Amino acid sequence: MSTIFDQLKHKYKTGSVLTKLIFINIGVFVALKAINVILTLFFPGAIVFDLITFLGVPSGLYTLSHRFWTPFTYMFVHERLWHILFNLLWLYWFGRMFLQYFTGRTLGSLYVLGGLAGAALYVLAFNTIPFYVEIGRSFMIGASASVMAIVMGVAFYRPEVKLNFFLIGQIKVIYIAIFVFLLDFLSLVNANAGGHVAHIGGALLGYFFAVQYRKGRDMTAWISPIMDWFVNLFKPRPKKSKMKVEYMRREADWEYNKRKNDEQAEIDAILDKLKQSGYNGLSAEEKRKLFDASKK
Repeated sequence: MSTIFDQLKHKYKTGSVLTKLIFINIGVFVALKAINVILTLFFPGAIVFDLITFLGVPSGLYTLSHRFWTPFTYMFVHERLWHILFNLLWLYWFGRMFLQYFTGRTLGSLYVLGGLAGAALYVLAFNTIPFYVEIGRSFMIGASASVMAIVMGVAFYRPEVKLNFFLIGQIKVIYIAIFVFLLDFLSLVNANAGGHVAHIGGALLGYFFAVQYRKGRDMTAWISPIMDWFVNLFKPRPKKSKMKVEYMRREADWEYNKRKNDEQAEIDAILDKLKQSGYNGLSAEEKRKLFDASKK
């Protein structure tokens, strides 16, 4: 068992940003499920603290002001297996395509910005649009908005790229992105309306990212240093090596000159001996000193 965990740990540390995002989503999902099992087993019938609700972004402004972290945490939280499976498959497929044209740093930044855009549109819609206001207070979880940002970002940056589908053939990636966007738009009045609103928020962010990037402007540039700083907080601090420090007394000018004269006199004596008896007549120590002097 320890070997499996070591392999997973190594995979996470050496993996790309895409790999890390997938690991984080799976890790949060498993952890929340494990906590739920433990609470159910040992506190049956009791009113327990709902972590998923606590981490999900609420539609109510008052609740949101007290849970200001939720626009960041909700994009890594899933409750149902099919939900996380669907999101991570799309993240994997389109994330790999995204990394062919952008850096992992840009992928991670767009993931976060797409999630924030989805949360912002969700809160705005549920506090302004009459249909959603009547639904009442709710909360939202899932990486769908973040994934949609990546899908739309790569689709509109490279619209000519094609994907192979079984029994269908090749389809341009931009058609897939538009089709998924239309499905979300047509589902705005169906069940999970809040989720579809967030999908559109992430999709719009991804679209604007691609348009701006083609013009030479990177919308993720401002958040990348912030993410680097946050990630570095959790990196282990390198241990300071114990360096051996030697303090040397500075030579006086007369000492330096005397040492140099003595060294030169010794070399001159070795050269005289070399002329008289040849190289083979020198001792090993004399040969070494002559060799060292030739390198200076």
